[in-house]
Amino acid sequence: MTSNTKASPRTKNLAKNVPRHVAIIMDGNGRWAVARGLDVSEGHHAGYENIRRVVNDFANRGVEYLTLYAFSTENWDRPETEVNGILNLAIAVIAHEAQELHENGVRIKHLGRVDRLSPELRVELEQAVEMTAGNTGLTLGIAFDYGGRAEIVQAAKRMVEETVSPDEVDEQKFSEFLYTSDMPDVDLLIRTGGDFRISNFLLWQTAYSEFYSSETWWPDFFGERIDEAFDAFNERKRRFGKRV
Repeated sequence: MTSNTKASPRTKNLAKNVPRHVAIIMDGNGRWAVARGLDVSEGHHAGYENIRRVVNDFANRGVEYLTLYAFSTENWDRPETEVNGILNLAIAVIAHEAQELHENGVRIKHLGRVDRLSPELRVELEQAVEMTAGNTGLTLGIAFDYGGRAEIVQAAKRMVEETVSPDEVDEQKFSEFLYTSDMPDVDLLIRTGGDFRISNFLLWQTAYSEFYSSETWWPDFFGERIDEAFDAFNERKRRFGKRV
């Protein structure tokens, strides 16, 4: 499989309806690197470099919330050298990009566990979140050490710890205990790299999301590739389980 690299960002979205919340499973970094005769680490580096470009693209198109699947609870099982490379790269990227995102009005929100992160990465994430907390532009959710099932289990545990009465429990109450408690449900879920798996990502929040799979590998997913996803989104008729 080859990846389409010819794409240029637009400053205006041509789609009729802009999804309020877009979530992306960023897949294909390794395959992008192998196809170019590079080490997998170079693919992850290219993938992280694409984040700034993509954030700008989505903000320019009017998206209010963008959540990126950066590192899953299952990714710890990858080769140790690859995991360490991803973690070290994440530290460098957050330290380098947070200030510019802040200046552009982006609010950074971390979704996932923090107890297994290195002290350096944890500090960088916490500082980025704190620095951008008051911003009113696009909200960038970074799902790092995140798993959908783990999030649901954690929410249930917190409800028990806070002695929430069974009579109080409904979908709205439960959602208040999720990482995304102050974010709307996902309208459009995108997976790059050509696969169709959800991969344990935002299981609760994507109950009625439209799903779009792009053949393009993540480092090359920007500009016109985003417009193609929006075009597909606008061709869908969202029923939310109702007959319309």
